Amino acid sequence: MISVLLVDDEPMVCAHLRTILGAADDIEVVAEAHDGAAAVEAVIRHRPDVVLMDLRMPGVDGLAAIERINTFAERPAVVALTTFDADHYVMRALRAGASGFLVKSTPPEDLVGLVRVAADGHTVLSPDAARRLVGASAGAHAARDRAKDLISRLTEREVEVLTCLGEGMSNAGIGRRLHLSEATVKGYVSRMLDKLDCENRTQVGLLAHEAGLTGRSSSNS
Repeated sequence: MISVLLVDDEPMVCAHLRTILGAADDIEVVAEAHDGAAAVEAVIRHRPDVVLMDLRMPGVDGLAAIERINTFAERPAVVALTTFDADHYVMRALRAGASGFLVKSTPPEDLVGLVRVAADGHTVLSPDAARRLVGASAGAHAARDRAKDLISRLTEREVEVLTCLGEGMSNAGIGRRLHLSEATVKGYVSRMLDKLDCENRTQVGLLAHEAGLTGRSSSNS
């Protein structure tokens, strides 16, 4: 079972998400929280696999909660929830360690699958959405220059893997495209995290977008 914590300051939003996720045989909503402080406490108490985290909440907001959760030795996949797909809070949340983001208007039939993707350790972030986020960044030009400088440290094969990560691909999908074993891909990703000074594959994927490496349509294969 995939255990999920719902965090939103509007109880009706939590109720809506609980109804959708509760229909899946392999997902259990273990708790709800309505502010960031309660979310951190709920993570400690329930140890969920996935947290769906609203960003804009009174008191302790979602961003502060994500930063705190990201310091835990055993931390869940935190997916940011937002009303706007070009919200500057989302970029900050991803850099703070979120595993991706979903707009609250995500169709119910897609939500269950995306929660499963997050639980498997993959990025929940479509390339189109990532491009809009990068383009909306006030420091987009500076970010692109920094990204290109960092990527210059990589080998040609590592750049190929990085491009796939930017397209939201899983290790298995990358292996199929590049004719590599999953273990080999995992090794490449681990080395790139060190070389690029990133904490997770979501941050690496965003770096690929900032550098202009990606151009395909969305994939979570």
